[in-house]
Amino acid sequence: MQGLVFDGDRRVSLRDFPDPKPGEGEIVIRVTASGMCGSDLHYYRASAESTPDSTTACVGGHEPAGIVQELGPGSGTGLAVGDRVMIHHYAGCGHCVPCRSGWTQMCTTGAPLVYGKNAHGAHAPYMQVSARSALPLSDSLSFEAGAAIGCGTGTAWGALERLGDIGGTDVVVFGQGPVGISATMLAAARGARVIAVDLEPERLAQSSRFGAADTVDAGSVDAVAAIRELTGGSGASAAVETSGATAAAASAVEALAPWGRLCVVGLGGTVELDVRRYLSRQLTVMTSWSMSSVQQLECADFIDRHSLPVDDLFSDRWSLDQAEEAYIKFDKQDAGKGVFVF
Repeated sequence: MQGLVFDGDRRVSLRDFPDPKPGEGEIVIRVTASGMCGSDLHYYRASAESTPDSTTACVGGHEPAGIVQELGPGSGTGLAVGDRVMIHHYAGCGHCVPCRSGWTQMCTTGAPLVYGKNAHGAHAPYMQVSARSALPLSDSLSFEAGAAIGCGTGTAWGALERLGDIGGTDVVVFGQGPVGISATMLAAARGARVIAVDLEPERLAQSSRFGAADTVDAGSVDAVAAIRELTGGSGASAAVETSGATAAAASAVEALAPWGRLCVVGLGGTVELDVRRYLSRQLTVMTSWSMSSVQQLECADFIDRHSLPVDDLFSDRWSLDQAEEAYIKFDKQDAGKGVFVF
């Protein structure tokens, strides 16, 4: 089969790989949807010198959904050939406390597998995964929705879970890319009044369609002043930072009300706190690393029960032979989410 590899310097290629065969405790899925995630751009934009050579390169992509194609020995009785599944894109030992609680990415017995990073990912027709990583996907959710929930949308859910009860509060979401727009949609559905912040007017317009009550164009106004005005001068009870920009993180801290909570999920930025400046405001700043497999199932169930328009996150659907064009478009970060469909 052919799979997509990130070559660095904003280049991708399709390379030949053996068709996967499931080992002990593994399955093979036929990939039907493989989402493009903003974190993939870190590999896409990396220098060619820092990327693996042809003998160690992995198939990229970590937002898979598909159909169980083959079961390996010891894969358990919970799955059957033909089942629809989404993937929690990590695999650990399966025995330590984090693994047993669904936090496979925090496995304590060794470096976990991260599909699309140090194990073959989903930008290919077939994918070999740990059977524990395969989660049931409801017939009422599309494969594209399952792919989004597997990382981008699930990451937004994980951040909101870290913040706790947000019903009836003002929540600011910095960045309205795929993760941010998912946070806007989910926070609104959970009863928050959402203020969406971005530099792109097109993304702000989209955020209104996903439930944002107000929008702030950080490229044309002082975002902190605008948020304080929208909250009657008090600031926001909670914020999620998804852009990975240091300036956005600084604004998020400054825009919080006393006792406010900030959850940071965007990669690449720096969060700095002047203790003297913020001590008396009793702020809480936290990070969130995607979500557990348990939370992934809860997120999918919530989306299903509330009929949330996850499919509308996707602005572009591609075939694998359009990989170069797909990533050139996605790299511009001015549209919605992209997905390879098989």
